[in-house]
Amino acid sequence: MAERYDCHYCKESLIGEKYVVCEEKPYCVTCYESLYANTCEDCRKPIGCSSRDLSYKDRHWHEDCFHCFHCQRPLVDKPFCTRDEQLLCTECYSTLYSSKCHQCKKTIMPGSRKTEYKGSSWHETCFTCQHCQQPIGTKSFIPQDNSNYCVSCYEEQFALQCVHCTKPITSGGVTYRGQPWHKDCFLCTGCKEQLSGQRFTSRDGAPYCLGCFCSLYAKKCVSCTSPISAMPGLGSSQYISFEERQWHNDCFNCKKCSVSLVGRGFLTDRDDILCPECGKEV
Repeated sequence: MAERYDCHYCKESLIGEKYVVCEEKPYCVTCYESLYANTCEDCRKPIGCSSRDLSYKDRHWHEDCFHCFHCQRPLVDKPFCTRDEQLLCTECYSTLYSSKCHQCKKTIMPGSRKTEYKGSSWHETCFTCQHCQQPIGTKSFIPQDNSNYCVSCYEEQFALQCVHCTKPITSGGVTYRGQPWHKDCFLCTGCKEQLSGQRFTSRDGAPYCLGCFCSLYAKKCVSCTSPISAMPGLGSSQYISFEERQWHNDCFNCKKCSVSLVGRGFLTDRDDILCPECGKEV
């Protein structure tokens, strides 16, 4: 008696018939397609054993059904895109969905390098500096009057120049006498310390810190020889002036008894000042 070779599912004989082995078990074509064949995304029919099964992200198509949703051109062995689960050739996708370059107005093809800024898109080669026309790419840029500039061109065209070093001021400058300075360039004329953020005054148009101004230009007290810090616009120390000589209030005392002479009458003996009582003894 001949050995039987039947379909694992329907038990019909497979001798002389086409069949498919799945998980080491034989199936007739009808049973295999009913149990295991994928359904085509386009025509919704099973993809039989005699058809080529094309798959993409767990979805399946007959070879003839694998075409652009918009223009119907075959996509087999061609680049394609998807939108809302629909297959599209690159041309249709670009026409329907790709952004247009803000500069040349042409479509930016899928996969092309592009730059996006403030809701607009450019081909990478079209996003250029307004002045030098070189592509900006991934470099820093500065917008100005609806145009974009690379940093060096912006500094050359628009940045203020420091009156001391003549280089562009790109951040945090100082204005003195209506002119721009770098903070690092705005220094005391005397000690060369930075003046930004501290009180200062000037002499003949040159800026000085308070210490240097007092040391160089302030009047000296006759008694203690220390500067009397009286500087224009910054307030004045209380002092006494007599015959082109000056004293701090605290230093304006009788030479002999050291009593304060502020607000009192006094006498002089050569370069000394004396209270009236001590003056009578001279």
